[in-house]
Amino acid sequence: MSASASGERVAVRRARLRVAVLTGAIITLLVTVVGGIADTVMTRAQSDQVWRELRYGAARGDLTSPPVCTWLFARGATPLANAPAGFPVESDMRRVHRTHESVERTVRRDDTQYLVRTQVRADGKVVQAVFDLRFQLADRRHLWFALGVAEVVGLLAAAATGVVLGRLAVSPLAEALTRQRRFVTDASHELRTPVTQVYTRAQLLARQAAAQNMPAPHRDGLTRLVGSVGRLGEVLDDLLLSASLAAGPARPADHRPVDLVALARAVVAEEADRVRDGRLTVVVDGPRHPLFVDGVESALRRAVGELLSNAVGHTPPGGRVEVALARARGTVTLTVANTGKGFDPAEAERLFERFHRGGSTGRYGLGLALLREVVTHHGGTVTATGRPGHGARFTIRLPVGGSPSVSVPPPGGRTPRLAPRRVKAGRT
Repeated sequence: MSASASGERVAVRRARLRVAVLTGAIITLLVTVVGGIADTVMTRAQSDQVWRELRYGAARGDLTSPPVCTWLFARGATPLANAPAGFPVESDMRRVHRTHESVERTVRRDDTQYLVRTQVRADGKVVQAVFDLRFQLADRRHLWFALGVAEVVGLLAAAATGVVLGRLAVSPLAEALTRQRRFVTDASHELRTPVTQVYTRAQLLARQAAAQNMPAPHRDGLTRLVGSVGRLGEVLDDLLLSASLAAGPARPADHRPVDLVALARAVVAEEADRVRDGRLTVVVDGPRHPLFVDGVESALRRAVGELLSNAVGHTPPGGRVEVALARARGTVTLTVANTGKGFDPAEAERLFERFHRGGSTGRYGLGLALLREVVTHHGGTVTATGRPGHGARFTIRLPVGGSPSVSVPPPGGRTPRLAPRRVKAGRT
């Protein structure tokens, strides 16, 4: 699977997950808010009611027959047999007796809470009323348990709703991406033939113009036309290759052992004219024995050609390009380094974005983005390092492949050779 297709699928999954998470978060927030409001209202209502009853009991309650869950204590009065231990609170009794000011407090004891009010009655007697909040606390626990159950049910409902909503909401996006890839493939296929015909016709016209010694402006215009149509064809090739990679993994029959050393040397040979015109030095540093990787030869040739063309295009006259190949720890490494302009290290990752415009190159294109797609499609990685004025280095790492099986030579004893294809310059 290509990097772009994988990225699209990841984006769709993330969008669906985001919808589910947001739905769950909203339901959780609603349940929490409702629970908090209910708990606050219940707690305040219970507290107000209990304090009213407690104050009434402390002021007028019968010491021998207090209300339910309430106990009354006074000097000289015998407390009820079921009175909780530790009461009355003697410090409050003495304080009220001394100051004649009422005292209220909350006491935690025996896994429950007690509200305590101590005051002086109209007859001058100091009375302490104690109320047990056991049942009120149980009601609050039951409320939060019910809210917890509601939360779990809500989350399950949110998960189911989120999945449904995610699919309904994101399906148009996934369908749009699929249609986009299909359109790119169909359009590229439909345009490839007429573009090829135009390219061929432009070449013929350019040769005829040169043979007939037509005016220089005409010849230059035809030469530029040939170059423009050629670049258009290369863009179409890029789109077709990208679309084929986005369609999914290649069939096993499409993969075969490819000698990366021989492929690199062949690509360097294809760039011989540009190297000579640019007065460059290109060095291939690799072992004499083959380094095989499993993959599609045409796609790998395009990737290596993109790196070399990129290096040649950004190396000034008299510069040097080095192509190094090696094997280490189950991977085959191909590095292309040049003595060109280099680039800002902060742009290293952005170089592989489609149509990225680098600050030093000012070029748009698919080259390096397609390169990463090809390498990722083959289970490898590609990295870029460089500094302004100190050149650039691109490194491809691919898993080591198996050796090719012995095949019968074609008639005539010669191995067919792929027609050389000019690879367009990319960008650093």
